[in-house]
Amino acid sequence: MMTVSDIDTITYSAEEISKIEAACRVVADTFATVKAHIKPGVATQELDAIAEDFIRTKGGEPAFKGYEVDGKIFPYTLCISIDEEVVHGMPGTRKLKEGQIVSVDCGVCLDGFFGDSAYSFAVGEISSEKQRLLDATQQALMLGIEQVVEGNKVYDISRAVQTHVEKQGFSVVRELVGHGIGRNLHEEPPIPNFVPGLLHRARFANAKLRNGMAIAIEPMVNSGQFQVHTSSDGWTVYAADGKPSAHFEHTVIVDGKTPRILTLMN
Repeated sequence: MMTVSDIDTITYSAEEISKIEAACRVVADTFATVKAHIKPGVATQELDAIAEDFIRTKGGEPAFKGYEVDGKIFPYTLCISIDEEVVHGMPGTRKLKEGQIVSVDCGVCLDGFFGDSAYSFAVGEISSEKQRLLDATQQALMLGIEQVVEGNKVYDISRAVQTHVEKQGFSVVRELVGHGIGRNLHEEPPIPNFVPGLLHRARFANAKLRNGMAIAIEPMVNSGQFQVHTSSDGWTVYAADGKPSAHFEHTVIVDGKTPRILTLMN
């Protein structure tokens, strides 16, 4: 059974973790399927349809489709964000173009448990600076994951991500953070990609990591400034300066001194 601490962190049993892992495997396999179709000329709604069909054939439900925030309902399976779009981009008739970065976020519910992951892909050949952004973001994610060991705290993850990103000359978005996951898509604790200033630490508790916790770590990295804004569709988040952004995410289990990443593509 799950237990809740005084800061609302949740741990899961081995049986429950196996169910989270099963949902995460569908997420990872969905990405492998979608990745094969990412190329110039493909409409983002085509990628969304491919993902939904795959998830449902595996017995899962798209976790994002029908997700409600502040009275707004997200109507798609994937969040697909291009170049200066940071996250929560909405699929549609727009077609991918050579040289773009496309960030894809996918969640799955299977047997009452959730998995969540994101990858950013190059569309054809991209500039060296965009490739550097992708590499830095993925590296920051893996450095953050290295801190997912029993007894560490959330800010150890945050510090590892922020330090690497800023050493590369990029910036981490402040308004959006990672999260716990399991029986719900979003659970405690929040996992910021930066160490909060003193005035914001009540919002982002420096929770201790305990065996059996499931967390989704997801650096959102801008090539320019960290400020963002939300478009008129109520979902798509843009880099305020219009420069490219990248997003990578894995669901990870706290398991002693060796983090268990559940959403790696085969």
